[in-house]
Amino acid sequence: MVHASALPLLALPGLLLDERMWRRQAEALAPAHPLTSFALTPQATIGELAEMALSRAPAGRFALAGLSMGGYVALEIVRRAPERVAALALLDTSARPDTAEQTKARRDAIAASASDFEAVVKALLPRLLHPRHVGDAALTEALMAMALGIGREGYVRQQEAIIGRVDSRPSLARIACPTLVLCGREDLLLPLELSEEMHAGIAGSRLVVVETSGHMSAMEQPEAVNDALRDWLGTVRA
Repeated sequence: MVHASALPLLALPGLLLDERMWRRQAEALAPAHPLTSFALTPQATIGELAEMALSRAPAGRFALAGLSMGGYVALEIVRRAPERVAALALLDTSARPDTAEQTKARRDAIAASASDFEAVVKALLPRLLHPRHVGDAALTEALMAMALGIGREGYVRQQEAIIGRVDSRPSLARIACPTLVLCGREDLLLPLELSEEMHAGIAGSRLVVVETSGHMSAMEQPEAVNDALRDWLGTVRA
């Protein structure tokens, strides 16, 4: 394999997150892989978000990474524009659609956020992080800052997009680019079995499990994630 030279990376954040969640990756991968990222807020469907992301993506071919909701959008981008995606990384995400139970929980959270959005965000934090990281003030403050920046209106649009997403499992077999599937060992929101399912469905993909990490692997264990991303990007043909 020939290592890629200056292959840009489009990194899509998850629910209530923005480009700041990828800060450590942007620092570690530069200058060989300049990172572009932005919040997934303006549109109300995964398809619309995929089109928006493609319009703001680096020109030509690029590597594509998505965490959680960003992974849902990444899978849609690969379906719509496979020729643009040189490599794909799916972090702490899932190819499955929402279950009825998950949709109800989202609707309940949306309703609760109308009276106290900040309380809804704070209640989410223990489910985002490994128990060892819940008390990490710098980490929790960074997550809160991003969430409050997205705001309630952005949160509602994101939740509606997530609720309406399609089942991506049937299209996994069509993914032909080098693919990394990565998950925090203790991810409570999207457990490891969902990453194992994607890995099994994507021929030639690599599965990496990040220890002492919950859902926010890129922030909780940035060095381990950076190592996995470097290895993944190193498999891409120039």
